[in-house]
Formats: sequence, C-alpha cells, structure tokens
Amino acid sequence: MKCPLCESTSYYKNGRRNDQQNYLCKNCGKQFFEPALPRSLEMDLLANSNGHTKVSITDEAELPLVKNLPEKITEKGLGSFNFILAEEVLQTILSPDCLESSVFSQLLLKIQQENEIRHKETGISLLLLDAENLKLDINSELFLASICKSPLQVKIAFANWKNPNIGKQDIELYNRGYQLVHVPEGKNSADAKMIAFGASILRSYPTLKEILVCSSDGILNHLCNELQNQGLIVYWVRRQGRNLHVENRNTGKLTDYSLAVATEVPSFEKVLDTIQDLIKTEQESINARLNSLVDVATSFQERCEINIQHNLKQPENEKITPVVNKSLTESIQEKEKQEDFTTIANGEILDKLLFKIIQDIHINSPTTKLSVPKLCSELQKITGESPNSIIKKLKLGSSFVKYLESSPTFTLKASGKEYEVTALFCD
Repeated sequence: MKCPLCESTSYYKNGRRNDQQNYLCKNCGKQFFEPALPRSLEMDLLANSNGHTKVSITDEAELPLVKNLPEKITEKGLGSFNFILAEEVLQTILSPDCLESSVFSQLLLKIQQENEIRHKETGISLLLLDAENLKLDINSELFLASICKSPLQVKIAFANWKNPNIGKQDIELYNRGYQLVHVPEGKNSADAKMIAFGASILRSYPTLKEILVCSSDGILNHLCNELQNQGLIVYWVRRQGRNLHVENRNTGKLTDYSLAVATEVPSFEKVLDTIQDLIKTEQESINARLNSLVDVATSFQERCEINIQHNLKQPENEKITPVVNKSLTESIQEKEKQEDFTTIANGEILDKLLFKIIQDIHINSPTTKLSVPKLCSELQKITGESPNSIIKKLKLGSSFVKYLESSPTFTLKASGKEYEVTALFCD
C-alpha cells in the first residue's frame, strides 16, 4: 500500500474512523484510508486460498487481477507493461503450434529423462531390525547391503534397551550408525512398534526403494505385505539354524547366508554350474595334453620313417653293418663274456648288455623281429630286475621305452601296436 499523494510506503496507523483504519504518511503528512477491494476480487482470493494461505488485505490489493482494478491503479501499482509481456509469452508457449512442435517435445523428453536420473540417484535402502529377535554382526550387515541395488543409508533397531539380556548391543549398533528406538517391556512390543513405524515409512523417507525387514517373528509378514503394496522391494530376513534366510517378497528369490563361515551359501543350481565348469575345464586340459601327445607321436613316427628311408637308399657297401670290423666285434664279444652283467652300475654297462641280448637273438634267429616286451623279458632274466626299475635306479629316465628312444645306440620302429628294437651294429 502506498500514499495516494506522494506514493510513499512509509506510513503508520493513525486511529480509526467509521470502522476504517486511518493512516498518516510520514513523508508528506497526508491522512488516508486503507483502499477497499472490489467484492469480486475478494471472492476470488478466498476461493483460491483453499484455507491454507493467509494474505493480508494490503498484499491482496496489489495482486495482478487487472480486470477488477481501475486502470489508473493498474498503471501505477502493478506494472502493466510487464504483465502484458508475460501474458503474451504465456499465450505463445501455450499455443497449439508451440505445443505440437518438435522442439517442445524434445524439451519435455529432456525434462523427463533428468527427472528419471534424479529419481534413480536419490533411491535408498533401509533396514529395520528387531534387536530382541535377531542379532546382526558387521559381516551379515554388509552381505544384506550387497543384496540391495540401492545404497543402504538408514538402519533402525527396535528393542527394550533396558533389558539386561540385550547386553551392550545398543552401544555396538549405535557405533555402526543405527537409530535406536526404545519400546516398553512386553511381548511382541518391538514387533508392534516396527509394524507401526514401517507402515508409514515413506512419509519419513520418500526416496525409499528397498527395505530389509529383519526378524524371525511371523507377525512381521503383515508388515512385509503392506510395504510391498506401497511399491517397495521388500526383503524378509530370518534366521534358520546357523544361516540367515533372505526372501525377496517381490520375486520369491531365496538367498542363504552362513553365519558360521560368514559367506553366502550357494544354491543347488550354482553348485551344478560350478561342477560343470570344472568338468569342462578338465576336459579342455585333457584334450590339450592329448593333442600334444599326438604331435610328439607324429614327430617320432616321421623321424623313424626318415631313418628307414635313409638306410634303404644307401648301397650295400655303404651300410653301417658291413663297415664294422669283424675283429672289433669279436673283441667286444670276448670282453662282454669276461664282464659280469648281474650288477648294472651305470648306463654304459646297460647299453652293453642290451647290445649283447639283441646281437645274440639276431645271430640265433635272424628273421625274428625283436619287440620291446621280449627285450624286457630277456633283460629281467639276466639281472633279476624289471627294466623300468633299473632305469629309475640309475636315474636314466622315467621308463625303459623312453630310454631306448633317447639312446643313440638303439632304434625303435613301430610294428603294429608294439615297437621293434634294433641296434646300431645289427643288420
């Protein structure tokens, strides 16, 4: 309200006349009455207030209801230019062409996306704990927090904290950030308080998305149903033996947590998947080793064929056996006769003994092919030990066959399922 003469807003009350408040201007000294509102303006203000907003008569007089005010007051007190400009802007925005334009549609889509992002970012999880019925350590609490998709920001514990059976649980929970709600002594007192508090939880936490109801009492089933009907994701946490049983009331998914070993108990399906993965990994490993073994066998076979072809291409006068001096062979045979082969001390003696066995069989039966098993049998008859034990005792390899393969004195040739043994100085 302003002075009608100098338009000053500095004035004070100066009594009443004819039930109207009289004012005195501090600037010019003019006395004036409070301007009366038109009846229609007063009714509009009362109709739009809904009983919630109290507007003073002074403020009501300056509201931009242009149609109900004289033109002179509108020009001086309301800023007609700004009002007309705002009216034109609103008319442009709310016109059908603007509302149906692609720019306006993109603007609405952008606002909707930002609201969805803000809505997701502000979602939280909440934990309600009946401390008289269930005890949660820090590891169990972290496991429950990992189940929720939204961050666990609020934790509330209910109990009669004067109960000596609680011990120092209130101090521990308080140090872990719990809000402690005290209930009087009585049966199901904590459960009743949890139900009463949880049923209206969205009033206190409007951004709540997920809630953990931690109690083994069956009466909490009513609270779970109510929270689920309010659109929340509800997890009912109960204790069964030495495990925590977590039930997602929205999907029916069950998760168990072992309190003894402080880890999640895998489901039967997860165990089967793990076993199948192990079997698959082992099969792949076996296949890889088999492929390596096949490569070694192929290389060995190719090497044997090259040696055989090389010997066949040589002229008769260039073969290895005729080059050997007969006197040298006879001297070796005489020396071997003088040696005692019952005790084999090294690889040199073993080679001499094997050479003697192969040569004797070749002399007695030139057409007979000497196989590895027959050579092993003859060697065991002489030494009284199996060839593999001799090889391992002398630390010459892992098996008798591998020793023959690595020896430059002997050659193995595949003959069916067995190997034929030949010596360097034998035909």
